[in-house]
Amino acid sequence: MARFGDALTTGADLVNAAERAALTALSRLDGPADLVCFFICGADTEEVSLAGARVMELAGGAATLGCSANGVIGGGRSVEGQGSVSVWCARLTGVEITPFRLDTVVEGERLTVVGMREPGPRDRAAILLVNPYEFPAREFVRESTRAFGGLPLVGGMADGMLGEGSVRLFCDGSVAENGAVGVLIGGEGVLGTLVSQGCRPIGPAMTVTGARDNVVEELAGVPAYTRLEELLEELPDDDRELAVHGLHIGIAMNEYVEHHEQGDFLIRSLTSADPEAGTLSADDAIEVGQTVRFQLRDAGTADEDLDRRLTDFGDRHPVGGGLLFSCNGRGAALFPHADHDVLAVRRVLGAEAVAGFFAAGEIGPVGGVNHLHAFTACLLAFS
Repeated sequence: MARFGDALTTGADLVNAAERAALTALSRLDGPADLVCFFICGADTEEVSLAGARVMELAGGAATLGCSANGVIGGGRSVEGQGSVSVWCARLTGVEITPFRLDTVVEGERLTVVGMREPGPRDRAAILLVNPYEFPAREFVRESTRAFGGLPLVGGMADGMLGEGSVRLFCDGSVAENGAVGVLIGGEGVLGTLVSQGCRPIGPAMTVTGARDNVVEELAGVPAYTRLEELLEELPDDDRELAVHGLHIGIAMNEYVEHHEQGDFLIRSLTSADPEAGTLSADDAIEVGQTVRFQLRDAGTADEDLDRRLTDFGDRHPVGGGLLFSCNGRGAALFPHADHDVLAVRRVLGAEAVAGFFAAGEIGPVGGVNHLHAFTACLLAFS
């Protein structure tokens, strides 16, 4: 019994490509779909909207969810920067699917998110697709773990080939330009989530002894910039070159582990350094008392990390299909070819129907807490 289908088509006529992808994916199911997810890359924003509307027309009575993107994943391959449509569909017997749309309203000096459905006791995960240009994604995702009782949130930041103003979100027959869309998924069909951050630690683990918001002032009692200089002097030439072009910092997820190694950290990018002040800035808040360790990312490390996490996941779960949200800094920007992540998922998990898109930021849980990431691959797997 075929429970999952996917297809990716390319072409200058996006509406035609959308129709071909939807019909191909749906034809692979042994019955009507319950959930159809789709992702569209195109230079003409109006045509992107029409292509999404066509997929939703062909979905029948299924719940629908999708977005625009600068690259799409499906059919065992990935396409970046050209007209393309990826469609993924599933028969999820006994699974409850609840679409929702989020908007923001100004209440005094606060920006409040409205529209979120209250998760029920059977809900196992939520998929979230966001317009990153005007929706407070990082704050919403950060609060979601507490607000929704630990419910895993998986998805990504949508984009368009023309940037701000070209993002389109699709949900339950409607097209939106702003906010966020998603679905709650309840029942036993959801296996779980996987997040590959693709970094390896360098240097020693250190306690943060001085910090203010996202600025790290001291590490183990020494100015943070001085610690970084000491580390760079000790690195091999290849690692020093990687550090110059992109250094990250890992925040330990469990302070009670005696030795923090690869996979024990939430990875955040270092965005700037101030030699005079002796400080380093990250793209997220870091607190005094946390344990951190500098991190490097390259294609080899990212490949090994994804393979290891997929293997561990596959040893515990037989996977039938999945939705994959990869960073737009992965694909051909990191690996020899854009297909790397989807081929790894199919090879290691044996899941034929895997689709998604290259996101401008990925959403997934690390250490049981939902986070907004960069340079990661996030997977939602179904049995």
